[in-house]
Amino acid sequence: MNDIETFKYVDIAIDTRSDMVDDLFTYAMEGDAARVGAKVLAPFAGSRSRAGYVVAVRDSLPEELEGRSVKKIISIDEDGSLNPDDVSVARWMRRRYFCRLIDALACFAPPVAPTKRRAPRTLPAGIDPAAADAIGEIAGNSPASDAAPTPAAGASPPALTDEQSAAFAELKGGIGGGEYAAYLVHGVTGSGKTELYMRAAAEAVDRGRKVIVLTPEISLTPQLAEQFTDRFGAARVAVTHSKRSKGERYSEWIRIKRGEADIAIGARSAVFAPFENVGLIIVDEEHETTYKSDMTPKYDAIEVALKRAARARAVCVLGSATPSVVSMYRARSGVYRLLELKERVGGAPMPSLNVVDMREELKQGNRSIFSAALHDSITSNLAAGRRTILFLNRRGYSTFISCRDCGYVTRCPECGISMVYHRERHRAECHFCGKYLPLPKTCPECGGENIRHFGVGTEKVEALTRAAFPGAKTARLDLDSSARKGSAEKILGDFGAGKTDILIGTQMVAKGLDYENISPVGIIAADVSLNIPDFRAAERTFQLITQASGRAGRGAGFGEVYVQTYSPEHYAVAAAAASDYDGFYATEILVRRTLSYPPYSDLYRVTALADSESAAFNGAASLLGALTAAVGESDRSNILGPHREFARRRGREIAYSLNMKVMPASRAAYEHVLAAMKKKINTDKAAGYRIIIEVNPFS
Repeated sequence: MNDIETFKYVDIAIDTRSDMVDDLFTYAMEGDAARVGAKVLAPFAGSRSRAGYVVAVRDSLPEELEGRSVKKIISIDEDGSLNPDDVSVARWMRRRYFCRLIDALACFAPPVAPTKRRAPRTLPAGIDPAAADAIGEIAGNSPASDAAPTPAAGASPPALTDEQSAAFAELKGGIGGGEYAAYLVHGVTGSGKTELYMRAAAEAVDRGRKVIVLTPEISLTPQLAEQFTDRFGAARVAVTHSKRSKGERYSEWIRIKRGEADIAIGARSAVFAPFENVGLIIVDEEHETTYKSDMTPKYDAIEVALKRAARARAVCVLGSATPSVVSMYRARSGVYRLLELKERVGGAPMPSLNVVDMREELKQGNRSIFSAALHDSITSNLAAGRRTILFLNRRGYSTFISCRDCGYVTRCPECGISMVYHRERHRAECHFCGKYLPLPKTCPECGGENIRHFGVGTEKVEALTRAAFPGAKTARLDLDSSARKGSAEKILGDFGAGKTDILIGTQMVAKGLDYENISPVGIIAADVSLNIPDFRAAERTFQLITQASGRAGRGAGFGEVYVQTYSPEHYAVAAAAASDYDGFYATEILVRRTLSYPPYSDLYRVTALADSESAAFNGAASLLGALTAAVGESDRSNILGPHREFARRRGREIAYSLNMKVMPASRAAYEHVLAAMKKKINTDKAAGYRIIIEVNPFS
């Protein structure tokens, strides 16, 4: 390294998933190639080499390294390199979510390249193979099929309503301003939010900037992608999500990175699409909990979208018919700009909501899952050629398996939570870790043979629906029925084409589906989400009732909705039945403020995990003492626990957690203390336990 002027010094995050190595390492690199985001191969740990990312470039060595020998970078991977804004967002993610820097950087990295390639296909001129795969998937065909249709670009956009025009004028001004801006679009179901998204996307693309569109569920991606490809053409739209093959994901990632596509559409992870010049990020159905990752790093895609838009001086649009309480609070506080669409396109009326008190049904001797009113409505609407959606946010056949003699409940040996009976596979399954067991023939506790399954899931609803309406063509859409690639698209395609009369499903059928001639929508048990042990239970109930109801009465038809509940007087149910978002929000925000829940705080969960009960508990107790000493006794009332967790994903580790409400004024102090604790404990083999930290968990 004689000619020192030709080199710069770079700080590298090494690609290894170890808290011991969650630090930066300094190397020498040729000056022309040294840039933040470069993916490099560097010598590490003796004769070995590892990949890493440049996160900082400097002209001289830091003082602590002066006089020491510095190794040189071996090579650069241009295709795998990131841009500086991505690195900046990754460094923010490390602080916000208490994750390793390399885990945050890996979110932006390309999927693993496939080892085998398919034989080349002959495609029409100007159509990228990956784009053709996307269209094939939308149509429900295998990506390998040569018959994938190619929609023509430039489908004529419909005229905007007055409300849409006013909202678009706001978005157009924001996109043209070249500065960061965040908007919340609160539009009732059927008000034309998707058209607004496409107009905004066209505005950004016309200005030479790129667009990311996020959906909360993979099953919703094909319908949205089809609308965008109809408008913009397949070659300009990339579709990316985890259910595509490795080859498809890699091809789309490269196509996005090289600027061959203008718009990327996908579920949560699409927020990391490798565009160089993002001008617009759209988050559809922003209220959905699926935007929060439950895998390392445990990021919130909405927060990442906002941070990425801010770095790129772009516009971020959050849209929903039922905005989260946190988002609406921010809009009304001026953090977001609020745009409202209060009328359905074409003047179509909102569906008629009927709340059915299932206590009264029981008094009348009706023990069916169908109230008399819902049964009659399905019967008459089937005769009129209309389609029905039945919604229950609980999959499986029965929700638990129990001995009627001694009360024993079949629980997962790994997680400790009750297992669900799936009749199609004739086994008990854990919906947390995926473990399954054969159904017990006798009780493991008392030896009795009176083993029964209780409760209702979508699988049982399907069976009961077939029995109640034998002439109807029935289908089910949930995580089980859509496990195979293309199955969700096939189920929805058949329903959209009128081949299915009754569609039964979980929240997968409550979001974003836009089909005409649907009435009624039946919400089988609105109390399922109301009675979960979560401070968001009322919010989730209001959202699910409203979203499921919104599938009815689209187009020229008039829709009916039946909300079956044992709690008709609850404010969330009553507000949803009256289509009164403002009324619900007014009550809910008061509850949140009184109890210091988000948006008035962040919730942190710190979990100590160990191989023994005593080590996990003592670890959590030690954390409590250290936290109290660090943040002050006055904050002690905001730290709850330790309490035992009975559901963990990793084998038989014992877990004890602390839950804390972190007020805005204390957030920096908590971030500093918890990051230091995590590093100290997780790099100390003698500690006997490890910790994980989650910010605003949804489970």
